[in-house]
This record gives sequence, structure tokens and C-alpha cells, in this order.
Amino acid sequence: MAQGMKRLGMPIAALLGAAVIGLIGTSWFLNRDALQRAVEAQIRAVTGLELVVNGNIDVSVFPGSYVSFHNVGLKGAETVDPALQVDVLTANLRLLPLLLRRFEIADVMMLRPHIHVVRDADGESNWTPFVQTIAKAMTPGAENQVSFSEIRIQDGELNYEDATNHVSEKLGDIDLSLAWPSISRSFAATGQFDWRGERVDGSISANDFVAMLSGDRSGLKARLASAPLKVAFDGTVANRTSLMMEGVATVDSPSLRNALRWMGQAPPGGGGGFGRFALKARTNVVGGSVALTNVNVELDGNVAEGVMTYANNGRQTLQATLAAGNLDFTPYISTFRLLASGQRDWNRQLFDLSSLSSTDLDMRLSAAKVTVGPSKLGRTAFGANLRSGALALSIGEAQMYGGIAKGSFAVARSDAVADVRAQFQFIDVDLMACASELFGITKLSGRGNLNVSLMASGSSPFGLAQSLDGTATLTGHDGAIAGFNAEQLLRRLERRPLSGGGNFRSGSTPYNNLNISVKFADGVATAEDIRLEGPTTRIKLTGTASVPSREYDLKGIASLTSAPAGGNGFDLPFVVQGPWDDPLVFPDPDILIRRSPGATQLLESLKDSKARDAVRSVIERFTGGKTAAPAPAGAPTADAKSN
Repeated sequence: MAQGMKRLGMPIAALLGAAVIGLIGTSWFLNRDALQRAVEAQIRAVTGLELVVNGNIDVSVFPGSYVSFHNVGLKGAETVDPALQVDVLTANLRLLPLLLRRFEIADVMMLRPHIHVVRDADGESNWTPFVQTIAKAMTPGAENQVSFSEIRIQDGELNYEDATNHVSEKLGDIDLSLAWPSISRSFAATGQFDWRGERVDGSISANDFVAMLSGDRSGLKARLASAPLKVAFDGTVANRTSLMMEGVATVDSPSLRNALRWMGQAPPGGGGGFGRFALKARTNVVGGSVALTNVNVELDGNVAEGVMTYANNGRQTLQATLAAGNLDFTPYISTFRLLASGQRDWNRQLFDLSSLSSTDLDMRLSAAKVTVGPSKLGRTAFGANLRSGALALSIGEAQMYGGIAKGSFAVARSDAVADVRAQFQFIDVDLMACASELFGITKLSGRGNLNVSLMASGSSPFGLAQSLDGTATLTGHDGAIAGFNAEQLLRRLERRPLSGGGNFRSGSTPYNNLNISVKFADGVATAEDIRLEGPTTRIKLTGTASVPSREYDLKGIASLTSAPAGGNGFDLPFVVQGPWDDPLVFPDPDILIRRSPGATQLLESLKDSKARDAVRSVIERFTGGKTAAPAPAGAPTADAKSN
């Protein structure tokens, strides 16, 4: 065997030696002008482009077989300006044909190519003639059907300009490998490039490259992957009169907000939400319109299915009809606070309304369960419409606060000022949950109906509170008002009017029926009708409440609905003042003094002004309120008049 290997190795070694000698000899006797012309002819035959050499030409046969052209341009036969400029274009030659003195290109490498693409108002670009030239050269039956296996691009640069749409983009550090069609008609490209500070990996393959260049239908697979966003498409493409694509598209991003910012789109205002995003859909693209069916979309953990359409015809428009199981809108309102951190004052931070003017939106969304901050909604159907900076939200029906909610909410932008309109109906809801979450009032319980119609204009929540206009009506039943026990207080003061202020801010007052009618004007709520009817008490209130300062200034009369046999009913005027979440409630001291058995003697003693001031001071400390100036001696009292 050893002898056989030796006999076989000798011819192989001789053959290799002869090949090396042949290459060396070829390099000595090579007609370099003929080599240059042959390489230029093959590039012209494969691409249909003319080679314009403005620099040196390097030719090497051994140890490497290649031709390098410096400062090269490629242009169409009928064009003047080159399609691209290349610092160094190297054509590597096939070895065996070279030994037979035939010059065939194996592959081409372009070092630092500079590509400039300009698109005009008709949708044509300066590359249109070159693409047509390449397609013509590759058409089956064309003369001089030659090819080479690969074109490599290293450290390239592409500049794209679209004056009509005011778009200017630059791709840098382009490293691509193009599998140029030879026997088959397929085409593939893989590589990387830099765009807007991010490195992008990409790949694209076409089943019929000639058809795709000619605008005919061809299978297409494309993938782009970067840190902010990943996009993939698998389907078909055609571009006869306008771009048409049909297939399955997938999009994935760890942060939609960052992805939009990277793509040059204004992200929604605020810093909440728009994180993890994923979409998969059947996609149909016609020109600047995209129709998505069989959509499965995920955003911030919310998953929905349905259909979507997107158009960019001078202005971006998004339409969608989606259905979901559970939706959580908390991330999107987390940065929007009506109240400041102290929870007593309105937030004075200015609104960010910039996102209202970038996109038009028309969305229909339904869900089995919806969470909005502390609010839990059942089955809900609502719509959102955003057009020309005006946002309108409508709730067809939502299971909310244990009842049903319907209504609409609209925001129109005027520079930095928001014009807000709201109309809502809450039917048979839990008043404690409803009043607490909507108005910050925690003292009310029961069930009832609430109708609200409000409008305001301002650049912050505090500005809206200052300009609030509208009406609100509430009808409640079978509940209570926490903070004081009206019956206990009335009965004690009926027996002993001057028994002391006591603790007026404990217990609760139950009611059978509650009616509230309030009118808002310039941030001041005026009580038009406030009545409470309980098992043993009746209360009426009048006065105002300041929305900007969130304070009450109300006066009322509390009455016992049942009096002892043969006795007169007991009516007690009282005052409600202070903040909404913790108001002060205290009775009218004058009435208490006049109902006391010793009131006559006390009033007689008040003829002296010094004594009158001293007694008044004691009463104020006793009752917790301010007394009115006592009536002069001899003046008829309220009790005297009633008697």
C-alpha cells in the first residue's frame, strides 16, 4: 500500500507543480489589457452596468488571481451619472479557466461603495434605469449569459432622499454578502449595517430575482433584527404600478416607546406604558396602506385579536377593531395625576399634548375585564377616535362599580391648552367606590345613579378645576354619610342644648333617599338641591363648594322626623366647612343658646357688652363654632315668636 500511495502521490505532485509553473508562466506572459477588458465585459454582461475606472488597476495571477479597480463608478448605458461609486472593486478570477487563458470572474468585492438614492414626486428614483438595466441583462435568452457567484460589500454607505415626503436617511458601515443568481433565479443577501446609532442584522431572499426587479410577483422572505425592534416577513411581493406585498408579518420589541423614538416617530406623551410589544398578522400592503387580518397583538401584557389597517398618505392613520380577555390600562395613566403628591391639591404640572397631533386613530375595543388604576370594570365596549388633535372616547356600556356606566370623554388641543368635555351616566352603582375614585369623597355609601355633564379648559389639572362648568345630579338610596350621627346629636342637643360641642365628627347618618343637584360655574359648585331623608332624620343643605381649593362652605338644617307626643319637632341649623376629604361639621350656637332653659336669664345678663363678649368666648370654645352677635335685650327670640 505504501508503494501504491507513493506511485499515486508522484503524479499528483507533478500535476500541482505543473499548475504552479503554469500560473507563474501565465503571470509572465499575461495580456493584462485583455484581462481588464474581459473583466469589464463580464461585469457589464452580468449587471448591465458600465465600469468607469478613474484610478489605478492592479492585476495579480499568483498567488492570488484578481483584478482590482480603484475609484470606480458603475452606470447604465443610457445614463450619465454613476449608480454608485466604489473606492476599490476587486474581481476574483477562477483558477482552472485561468490556466487555459480564459478569464472568468468567481466573485466580486466592493470596498467602501457610496450609494445615493433620490426619489422624485412620481415615485421614481435615480436607480430606476439601473434596475431596469440589470433586469434586462438577467432576462432569460439575453446574450452573453454569464454570471458570478457572489458580490460582497464592505464598509459601504447608502444615502436616501425623498423630497416629497421630507425623508432623508443614511445607512453606514454596510457589510453585505449578495448571492447573485446564476443557474437558479433566486437571490439572497445577508449582512449588517448601522442606522440611527443601532447595529441592524438583516437578510432577504427572493424566489425569482428577475421577476422582482421587473415588478412581477415573486416570493420574498425578509428579516431585520436590532436591539429596539425585530421585523420579519414571509410572503410575496410585486411592484408593477405600486408596491404590493402579501404574507405573514411579525414584529417584536422590548419597548415600543423606544422603538418608535428610534424610527423617528413621536411616542405617546408621558412615560408610562408602551413597553413590551409583539404582533403577528396576515399582511396585505398596497402602496402606503397596510391591512392586517388575523391579528394577534400584545402590549404591556395586554393581548388582543382582530383586524387593523394603517395608512400613511401624508398623515398617519390607524384603524383597529380588537377583542381581548383582560386589559390593564394602569400603565398608561400612571403618570397622569389629577392630584398632587399631597393628595389635597390639584396637580399643577402642565399637560403634554404633543402626541395628539401626530397620528389619526379610530379604534373599537371590547374586553371581558378592564383595570384602570384602582377601578375594576367588567365586560366593556368602548371606542377611541383621534383626529386633527382632538381625542374622543366613548363607552357604549361597561360593568363598573357594581352597576353600569355609559358616556363620552373628549379632549381638543389648542396650543398647550386642553379643552375637555365629559358626559357620563352611572346606573345603580356602589356610591362609595364611585365617589371615592371619581371625586375623592370617601364619606358616602349606598347605591344610586349619577349623571355628570362637565366642561373645562386649562393647561393642567388645576387649570381645569378653575374653569369647570356643568351639572351633576345624584340619586341614592339605602346608604349612609360617615363623619357624624345626626340622630344622636339632635336628640342630645334637644335635651341639653348647651351640653357642649362633644364629638360631632364620629359615627354615621343613615338615609333611605338622597338627592343631590349641583351646578358648576368657573370652578364653583353651587348646591341647587341637596336632601337626605333617613329613618329618623331629615337634612337639607345649601351653599357652595370650591373645586380649585377642594373645600366646602355649606349650611344646612337637620331635623328629627319623629317628636315626643305633644312636643314640637327639633330643627338644628349646622355648618359644613373645610376640605372635601375631612370637613368640619358643627351646629349653630345661637339656636342652642335660645333653646336652653336658662337662655332668658343669660340674654338679660348680656346687656352689658363686657359680659356679652366674655360669654360669647366661652360658648365658642364650648361648641367649636363662632356665635352671631347676641340680640339686644328685649328683642323677641325665635322661641318667643314660635310661642
